[in-house]
Amino acid sequence: MDKILIQGLKVDAILGVYERERVITQPVQVDLTLFTNEREPDREDVIDFCVDYEKVSLTVRDHVIRSRKMTVEALAEEVAQICLSMERVREVTVRVLKTNAIGFTNGVGVEIHRKNP
Repeated sequence: MDKILIQGLKVDAILGVYERERVITQPVQVDLTLFTNEREPDREDVIDFCVDYEKVSLTVRDHVIRSRKMTVEALAEEVAQICLSMERVREVTVRVLKTNAIGFTNGVGVEIHRKNP
């Protein structure tokens, strides 16, 4: 199975349970690993037969901006479902980090892995 990496997708978003997190955006980082096995050897250099990295990145970014979730867990689950709805994506690992939530860390968050049935 092939892995497609989209690392360090940076978004300013409303995310969190504290009052200050509900009114002021904060930096959120999303890392994605998309798993696909749809490539055919004679078509691997044809974009129509690949996962569109830009489409995935823009769709996820736009969703994170609009979502206004309370928890990183809920946001990660929604991002996973978005990725799994994309053509050729069979599995996905999603990591969501709030990079400024705790000042003495690089970030706090969650990583999940989901599969299409």
